[in-house]
Amino acid sequence: MKRLFSLLLATCFITFLQAQDTAKIVKTTGHVSINNKTVNYEATTGFLPLKNKDGKAIANIFYVAYIKSDVSDVRTRPITFVFNGGPGSSSAWLHMGAIGPKKVVTTEYGKAEIPPKTYNLVNNDQCWLDITDLVFIDPVGCGFSKPIEEEKAEQFYGYENDIHTIGDFINQWTGKNKRWGSPKFLAGESYGTTRACGVADYMTDIYNMYFNGISLISCALDFETLREYNTNQILPYICNLPVYAELAIYHEVITPEKSTNEFIEDVEDFALNEYAVALLKGDLLSVSEKYAMAKKMESLIGINADIIFDHDLRIPSGQFRKFLLDKQNLIIGRYDGRLTMPDPMNNRDYAYEDPSFTEIAGAVSAAFNDYVRNELNYPIDDRFYLIGDVRPWKYGDGKYLNVTPELGYSLSVNPNMEILVANGRYDLATSYFGTSYAINHMNLPSVLRNRITFTYYNGGHMMYLVPSELKKLKEDVTKMYNRSLGL
Repeated sequence: MKRLFSLLLATCFITFLQAQDTAKIVKTTGHVSINNKTVNYEATTGFLPLKNKDGKAIANIFYVAYIKSDVSDVRTRPITFVFNGGPGSSSAWLHMGAIGPKKVVTTEYGKAEIPPKTYNLVNNDQCWLDITDLVFIDPVGCGFSKPIEEEKAEQFYGYENDIHTIGDFINQWTGKNKRWGSPKFLAGESYGTTRACGVADYMTDIYNMYFNGISLISCALDFETLREYNTNQILPYICNLPVYAELAIYHEVITPEKSTNEFIEDVEDFALNEYAVALLKGDLLSVSEKYAMAKKMESLIGINADIIFDHDLRIPSGQFRKFLLDKQNLIIGRYDGRLTMPDPMNNRDYAYEDPSFTEIAGAVSAAFNDYVRNELNYPIDDRFYLIGDVRPWKYGDGKYLNVTPELGYSLSVNPNMEILVANGRYDLATSYFGTSYAINHMNLPSVLRNRITFTYYNGGHMMYLVPSELKKLKEDVTKMYNRSLGL
């Protein structure tokens, strides 16, 4: 009996310690140099106990908030809520790569040194803290965020569940920190753009919280433009074609007789017209017509016409990544097609590995794990999930999730909201042309369409890892904030 009591006491003590860990909030101070000006800030690191409608805590959401010091009235100071995508990705990518006060060192190609000689981070002179306060959010299953012990993780996984979770977090954080009067913004990358559109709609509808602007980085808006489930789909192939051409030029597989910009404009026109018509015709194409189309495509994307013909004029991105430099036994990256690596399994007709992920993930993970413990001084022993397993993820009722209606609704209710659309030209995960297609089919009146600004970068999915493109992104974001705030 005494032993049982001791075990129960130990269990209660461990539970208490766990509760203490998640309840702990750590505040530190720091500074960042931006455009040769010092911005002082207070960083708050910890968990927010997310409560349901009954007031019961159901999850502990990890976040890091940076608040500029010496602001006399926070109601005049913008606040931006930041998250990545996945689904399953922590916010460390944008935190350590683009927006936060410290950043991972990368090369002109967006690569990190693997393994790094040191885990030290450098000052991020393109940090957003000169224009906005920042809250980096990790959804449940990502980073350190997790359900309360007796709660099931599945209730947080899926499009609808996720936007409710993040929306409720934003509402609770905003109220707790007295920021309802501040101009409010969202910034999301990849599936984070999916989330941002859903959250904006949810917050407008449920909490009457309007956002001044949204930064959509590497957009995933209409999944019918992204998912290469089967050859009956034509949109992914149409939307990927200009990116294939960009990469064929970059890797010198083809050499256009005109400028790259002029050539890509021709490819975009070809994709929307001749190529789209050919795919729509399907078996109505004669053999000679089909082969002629394959030859034309070969001249544009550098893949042998016989391969294109045998694949029914449809080359999925995984096969393009394999075929483009196959003679050199190299595959190209999915997130950034400029990056290459030797094909570790040369007996397949598609690329599985991705050098544009492997050459940065280790550095981001190491940098954040070191930073959160040694600079933010947050005492935590839990594993940090840079990419968490949140499967199965429910994408919605239909086969292809499309969040442009939510974005359109938010714009119609809040017509002064500004939208920045940022896409890398070498991104094979979320093509810039697919983003254009999705937004071009929103059926917006011109007054709302003028609120959407497209920007393009010489980089991939994480274009901000390229120093020159990080600078351009900050310039474009600053213009959007200034437009939104009337500055």
